[in-house]
Amino acid sequence: MIAKIGRSENLYGALAYNNLKVENENGKILFTNKMIEMPNGAYTVAQLAQSFAPYLIANRNTEKHTLHISLNPDPKDKVSDDRFRQMAEEYMREMGYGEQPFVVFKHTDIDRSHIHIVSVCVDEEGKKISDKFEKMRSMNVCRELEREHGLIPATDKEHKQNDKVFRPVDCKGADEKSRASKRRKKSNSRFRVLPDW
Repeated sequence: MIAKIGRSENLYGALAYNNLKVENENGKILFTNKMIEMPNGAYTVAQLAQSFAPYLIANRNTEKHTLHISLNPDPKDKVSDDRFRQMAEEYMREMGYGEQPFVVFKHTDIDRSHIHIVSVCVDEEGKKISDKFEKMRSMNVCRELEREHGLIPATDKEHKQNDKVFRPVDCKGADEKSRASKRRKKSNSRFRVLPDW
């Protein structure tokens, strides 16, 4: 599984992008954490944004306060909605965002289902939640989720691609080509072309 973490100052844009998938029937809201609940289960972007308002009002100095994460299992993995919910909760908890309001969207508009999580990276007091070693921590959490949920490890895929890219070089063939090129240059330098006045 691969996680992509994006940060911006546009909460409304992140919510609108994901909610448009829901409206176009290419996605749905799987799970919400500390969000204002709608009785009918339907959300608008404005309603979703209300849950984040107290955090953004309290924000002190963080310019890129919006967190937009996508969790992408291997296309061959068949992940149920319940499994996606569990993975989203575990991922957010392990990354230090478990107590934050967040909404989990499932996208089905491409050949592989994946989830997007929208949250804010400032706490209730307006302090930024630490993002030290975030990429390394995220990779470790993804490896743990792969083991726990029986997913195809992304590292296996990387190793297979590396095997394709890095092939042993045929040094003998390279030497022959180099020598032939030098011979051609040498033979061309014997003949001088004089200008035609």
